[in-house]
Amino acid sequence: MDLRIFTEPQQGASYETLLAVAKATEDLGFDAFFRSDHYLKMGSVDGLPGPTDAWITLAGLARETERIRLGTLMTAGTFRLPGVLAIQVAQVDQMSGGRIELGIGAGWFEEEHKAYGIPFPAERLARLEEQLAVITGLWSTEPGRTFDYRGAYYRLEDSPALPKPAQARIPVLIGGHGAKRTPRLAARYADEFNMPFASVADTERQFGRVRAAAEEAGRAPGDLVYSNALVVCVGKDDAEVARRAAAIGRDVDELKANGLAGSPAEVVEKIGEYAAVGSSRIYLQVLDLHDLDHLDLISSQVMSQLG
Repeated sequence: MDLRIFTEPQQGASYETLLAVAKATEDLGFDAFFRSDHYLKMGSVDGLPGPTDAWITLAGLARETERIRLGTLMTAGTFRLPGVLAIQVAQVDQMSGGRIELGIGAGWFEEEHKAYGIPFPAERLARLEEQLAVITGLWSTEPGRTFDYRGAYYRLEDSPALPKPAQARIPVLIGGHGAKRTPRLAARYADEFNMPFASVADTERQFGRVRAAAEEAGRAPGDLVYSNALVVCVGKDDAEVARRAAAIGRDVDELKANGLAGSPAEVVEKIGEYAAVGSSRIYLQVLDLHDLDHLDLISSQVMSQLG
């Protein structure tokens, strides 16, 4: 079971804070550092000092880390033109020495679009499908050849399809709860399917849909990695769990029901339930980015038991 650290910087984090978390992620043996791609806070937090851009952040971290994978859960397809995003991600992959992964979704948070003047079209899933075709098409075009694409929303003519990523193939992550179109997109384009903030039962059901869609598309279901994203709140004892829950404005019982919370033993047991339905990777949503002792505890008392 891979454990990855997943941050939500729109809730309030500077680049320096994210750098400290990424360095701890690397030093403590976690597999990867991921971040959300949002420009507006959610809930009652103040969000200070303000939003940071996902791909600018990852470009910086690419030069200041050495081992961990780096990526997004999920880049909003509404934020960037697909050709531009393909260039950005390929460049950051080069800067990292081939450690980048692209999680991409259709975009959903209308308020942040209004706040920063970003168009919020109605047909976002149809656009996402074309974006995936363009991005993966650009990366896979052989050097010296050009790439053309004519879709309903995007048209490319005689693109040199440059730059190329450092990796032969940048892993693409697709996720979500949608019962039909999401599994179909994952089956066609994804290297990994991620089920965010879902119960074990809902996870098993959605993984089944993705596997069925892969088979229908003529692809082996085992070609994909299946993962979850879950909020994490671990403590050595009940008092520490309660303190960490209070720090992120959550109730302990709610966190235990909907995430990975409690003692290390409780969290290891819950992770085992997700593993039993096919999950091989967990993105730990860490909401208090100043509590690096939390990461240390997870590394020493949870990750050490997972093998």
